Amino acid sequence: MQGKLGAPRPARAELGPLRVVQVSGRRERNVFLRFPWQIYGDDPNWVPPLLWERKAFIDPRKHPFYHHGSAVQYLAYRGHEAAGRILVSDDPRYNQEHGTNLGCFGMFESVDDPAVAAALLEAAACWLRSRGRDAMMGPIDYSTNYACGLLIEGFSTPPRVLMNHNPPYYAGLLEGWGLVKAKDLYSWWFDDAYNMLRRWKRRAQRLAERGNISVRQFRIDDLDGEVRRSKAIYNGAWERNWGFVKMTDAEFDYLVKELAELALPELLLLAEIDGKPVGFSMTLPDFNEAIRPLDGRLFRWGLPLGWFEFKRNCRRIQTARLLILGVLEGYRRRGIAELLILRTLDYGKNVAHYTGAELGWTLEDNELINRTIRAVGGHPYKTYRIYQRTI
Repeated sequence: MQGKLGAPRPARAELGPLRVVQVSGRRERNVFLRFPWQIYGDDPNWVPPLLWERKAFIDPRKHPFYHHGSAVQYLAYRGHEAAGRILVSDDPRYNQEHGTNLGCFGMFESVDDPAVAAALLEAAACWLRSRGRDAMMGPIDYSTNYACGLLIEGFSTPPRVLMNHNPPYYAGLLEGWGLVKAKDLYSWWFDDAYNMLRRWKRRAQRLAERGNISVRQFRIDDLDGEVRRSKAIYNGAWERNWGFVKMTDAEFDYLVKELAELALPELLLLAEIDGKPVGFSMTLPDFNEAIRPLDGRLFRWGLPLGWFEFKRNCRRIQTARLLILGVLEGYRRRGIAELLILRTLDYGKNVAHYTGAELGWTLEDNELINRTIRAVGGHPYKTYRIYQRTI
């Protein structure tokens, strides 16, 4: 069977010599970007990424990660056929904040061939060793502020916006090279099957009144100010979390302003106590539903035909993803996280009429937030794993 771009089904490549090359030109970059079609052509849950967005993501001239970090991409070939890809990155800020000496690999894709996977991972490790690093962690695209984690449970449903998806055999390829579990990440699903919104309504009112807590949506006419306030919460709320590295001003502005243009203002929320911002949440419609039919293309024959289709598809989106939820230390256990979640669910269910929503991801050992999510009706439905190994 052929994939959408005419690529064959992924299979273990037995013919032709195996070689790994660093991506250095336009042709190799295009092969790198289009390689996933070779792996996922038959996967009904895969969402083809937008090629222009992926191109910008790895472009040192456009992505703010490269203001302080470095990264390169590699391709593996069997004979003349591409067989795999990998991105490897070095973030000095992460090592400085955590007292570590490691780098990350991400954007990993491979045919079902342990030799191909091992060659890609060894190329990534060699690049990091040349920079003085002694360990590698991933899959992580630059940092945990971006897409990260290998899907190990929950293959039967599609990935939500900005989340990873991969075949089940990838875990065996990574573990076969000696990578071991560093941390699991949970994604949670809400569909309010037990009408938790109604059951929590009075309790939420009491929490808000007792703590003098107010929850409001972003003021779009003061977007710069809202970005500044949410950035302070974001970097403060997660600074002690495993694997977290503070976003630079350039990274946060790039991410939030880009997403805010597509988000619904009603789902960009700040929680305040006596006017002080102490909590922040960002929920996006699941744009993957609108992206999937485009097969990676916004432009055809030089015209923005895919963009028009995308905007039309956005009106039919049925689910959402709550991708950022943080409360400053010192203000936790006061019901602020619950209020942000419930405000989001109320709008999503009763105004936007979504049939369900994902909250993710959370660390497996973050008992406080995981208990909170369970209490308001979420249940874990996908698990992602981050691996590590000394090199």
